Amino acid sequence: MIEAIAQQPILAALIALVGLGILFGALLGFAAEKFKVEGDPIVEQIDELLPQTQCGQCGFPGCRPYAESIASGDAINKCPPGGQATINSIANLLDVPAPELDAEHGEEADLRTVAYIREDECIGCTKCIQACPVDAILGAAKLMHTVIANECTGCDLCVEPCPVDCIDMLPVQETIKEWHWPAPPTTADLIASDRSPSAIGGPQL
Repeated sequence: MIEAIAQQPILAALIALVGLGILFGALLGFAAEKFKVEGDPIVEQIDELLPQTQCGQCGFPGCRPYAESIASGDAINKCPPGGQATINSIANLLDVPAPELDAEHGEEADLRTVAYIREDECIGCTKCIQACPVDAILGAAKLMHTVIANECTGCDLCVEPCPVDCIDMLPVQETIKEWHWPAPPTTADLIASDRSPSAIGGPQL
């Protein structure tokens, strides 16, 4: 068998490569299991509730670092893009009281916005590209830039660096994709005549 393989150098090389592949694959699989780092599930859940704008208004470089800080005990009301709805969701997840949005970090916007570059005024400085945390701006040095609207999170970090002030934040018109049924009012929001008898302590039929 060995002599037959020795007489076929190509076959011998293929067998050697397959053997090495199996050996290194087994070693990598073992190392992945042996040294696997378990993530914190609560961080994952908090991160999923955050709006993923990566705007930095909370004082952290992105949503994930803020989620890690919240899991370590930081305040949950530092996210203006998420607004009160996100605060309430995180409070419900952590089973803590829901505070109001911290005005020090900004105000909740009524409408979602996206960046728009007035392309005829763009000088191609690339400063907005460097500022965008989600790579939603296309362009090159000394060439026109444009925004990928579907990728833009509306963080407005690209506005201030622009030396010619050619970036506007425009409101996004609500479409069937963004529209959703409003949440039903809680019992506390109902007047007495709208509540069911059981909710106001009356007789049940």
